[in-house]
Amino acid sequence: MKRSKNIIAVEKLTKKFNGFTAVDNISFAVKKGEIFAFLGPNGAGKTTTIKMLTTLLKPTSGKIAINGFNPETDQDEVRCSFGIVFQDPSLDEELTAYENLELHGVLYKVPSDLRQKKIEELLKFVELWEKRNNLVKTFSGGMRRRLEIARGFIHHPKILFLDEPTIGLDPQTRNHIWSYIQNLNKTEKITVFMTTHYIEEAERVANCVAIIDDGKIVANGTAVEIKKITGAKTLEEAFLTLSGHGIRDEEVGPVDRMRMRHAIHGR
Repeated sequence: MKRSKNIIAVEKLTKKFNGFTAVDNISFAVKKGEIFAFLGPNGAGKTTTIKMLTTLLKPTSGKIAINGFNPETDQDEVRCSFGIVFQDPSLDEELTAYENLELHGVLYKVPSDLRQKKIEELLKFVELWEKRNNLVKTFSGGMRRRLEIARGFIHHPKILFLDEPTIGLDPQTRNHIWSYIQNLNKTEKITVFMTTHYIEEAERVANCVAIIDDGKIVANGTAVEIKKITGAKTLEEAFLTLSGHGIRDEEVGPVDRMRMRHAIHGR
């Protein structure tokens, strides 16, 4: 039987919270070794989708395959297949850079000898080896992001999920982070699944782009293909044409936030 070239396959995926549809019947596929950008404004359904792909949320309906495994029935296999950098900081600030990676390696049962070698290799890769014994609470935002990327790769996953990895960082640091990610993708052949609302980042680094708005995918293809379909000069113009609003000026309003909070928490 011929193995699929797609390391992530999503078919008719839906997630509802007490009547509110956060993700609405979406389908897409990610090929092995590519950088895939999932674009959309805040509240569009990006993080909800990532949570379903990474076993943190159960879909209301639809199918998911991660590295050939089902996140609902093969959770251990799926979790060993990916690393993740969350939108919100998730490092232990009271541990050193080395200790954060050591803890993650132990949790993923990376053998001790390999673990020590991998930690040194990754910390050098993200230029934090000299800071290995420093507490994370002394690190800048950019240093923490680099450490989170290193931590997500400690068990040598096939997929790296990045949920808004450069949010809150200055442009120079953002560019620095993407150079590490592109280098990982190139040298390790790791598949990268990124969510962002910085369209220029996606246009620059991604092989394929899916645009999600109000829980629905409104475009899927290369940046060139999406611009051609919409007649836009940039991906940001294409997003405006497809959705009717800009990606960063469409924050979730107070009424929508209240509606979503009531739907999700049932109050």
